[in-house]
Amino acid sequence: MLLSGEVIMTDNKNNSPYTQGLDRNEANHIPLTPVDFIRRTAMVYPERTAIIYNDVTRSWKETYQRCIRLASALSQLGVGTHDTVAAILPNIPEMLELHFAVPMLGAVLNAQNTRLDAETIAFMLDHSQAKVLFTDKEFASTVAEALALCQHKPQVIDVDDIYVTGDLLGEMSYEALLARGDSGFSWQLPEDEWQAITLNYTSGTTGNPKGVVYHHRGAYLNAVSNIMGQQLPQHAVYLWTLPMFHCNGWCYPWAVTAVAGTHVCLRHVRADQIFTAIDRHKATHFCGAPVVLNMMINAPEHQRIKANHSVTVTTGGAAPPASVIEGMENLGIQVVHAYGLTETYGPSVFCDPQPEWQQLPLPDKAKKMARQGVRAPGVADLMVADMATGQAVPMDGEAQGEVLIRSNSIMKGYLTNPTATDEAFKDGWFHTGDIAVRHPDGYIEIKDRFKDVIISGGENISTIEVEDALFRHPAVLEAAVVARPDEFWGEVPCAVVTLKEGMDASEQDIIDFCREHLAHFKCPKKVLFDILPKTSTGKIQKFALRDKVKALD
Repeated sequence: MLLSGEVIMTDNKNNSPYTQGLDRNEANHIPLTPVDFIRRTAMVYPERTAIIYNDVTRSWKETYQRCIRLASALSQLGVGTHDTVAAILPNIPEMLELHFAVPMLGAVLNAQNTRLDAETIAFMLDHSQAKVLFTDKEFASTVAEALALCQHKPQVIDVDDIYVTGDLLGEMSYEALLARGDSGFSWQLPEDEWQAITLNYTSGTTGNPKGVVYHHRGAYLNAVSNIMGQQLPQHAVYLWTLPMFHCNGWCYPWAVTAVAGTHVCLRHVRADQIFTAIDRHKATHFCGAPVVLNMMINAPEHQRIKANHSVTVTTGGAAPPASVIEGMENLGIQVVHAYGLTETYGPSVFCDPQPEWQQLPLPDKAKKMARQGVRAPGVADLMVADMATGQAVPMDGEAQGEVLIRSNSIMKGYLTNPTATDEAFKDGWFHTGDIAVRHPDGYIEIKDRFKDVIISGGENISTIEVEDALFRHPAVLEAAVVARPDEFWGEVPCAVVTLKEGMDASEQDIIDFCREHLAHFKCPKKVLFDILPKTSTGKIQKFALRDKVKALD
């Protein structure tokens, strides 16, 4: 008989009682999938509002039934496990339904950027071998051109939205397809939670875009991580300003559904519509790039409506200047800063607020909140690694290294691109390509992308730091900084600035302002006044700015 505290010692772990007769079975091991969120929500809260889009309002029971019928109808078109279903749609109910109906069949949803050119769309349709394409009248011209370029022709289904005009390209409409579906269709969980659920393409600014493959397990865990990281409550009212095609809306189609929330859909992201929707539907949460927040802060006064209820926005994609965080709080909206990449399903780092920050002056509080933060609840490990040694940098806020991540919510890899996949997962970590420091409190702060760092006279200059200074200028609406070749220094900072409507500033005004807030070697040596080119998710296209700057004298 063993006495209390005694331990069985064995050299063979297979002989442990914890490995005998304790195998996985159908009762204790079910594949994780976010698709099951809708089944539970529809059962527990069938009459609660699931979707609001203009005059359309549907309950969770109705929405779940539509997803089942859509899955059934797609199966009749021959869609099954590992088939790709593409969608070029804005934030409308049909896009949300596809996030559940497609994986109900074991198929893979490829939600495409609605602002891409025809050649890129054609490449992605061919590369993914898309079997079906759902498209919207608003994008008919570009999609028609893309289809003409395709070698692999998908079946085309039109979303015939009454709120826009345009041509119909497909064999039938979405609603006609839905009518074919069987509401009693029995959909299945994936056989393996590692099975692909969605395909998202990177921006492809230096060549063809790479296809990032998500799995059911990662999508499930990242959705849950978002609920915890953004403190998404039961029955949240979520406003769709972030495109659902961008990292599958950072997994919020599934996260909001898991908490039986309400999806408020916005086809177009405009400041007046955002304020109106927040006020009318009492939206509690939304997400967006800093450019969306900046648009709200600088909206005409008659459009701005200060929130009279609790509203939280999660922002990411670029570091929000402290002035933007401060401006949102002045509108009554709490900001949560998140960081992630397409390869990490969106948010993998959250700037968790500390209670003592509330006592700080607003500018100091905003400066802390502008940092990227700490690993999200669903992320296993986060490191800022010295690029020479691979070891963690000191937590001093000064030493720089690459951000590395380990998580169950990291992509499977790049579709048919093993070389890029191996490079991304070198040494057992996912390599982000972002340079950061780690502060004494453990919070990381991104300083730049590898390709964006300016090396001037042997000194590294963070473009993010310079941009943050530019945003403090009262006349600056938007700003970006890129390197400009220089015969003496190698390269120097060049700023491209958009001024606020009705305000004026000269190049020297901007440079002098920066010299008041930065070490002089970090200040722009040249300032251009122009509109900043952006992706559809609000990221500034620095490659386009570099080309513009290189073309100067």
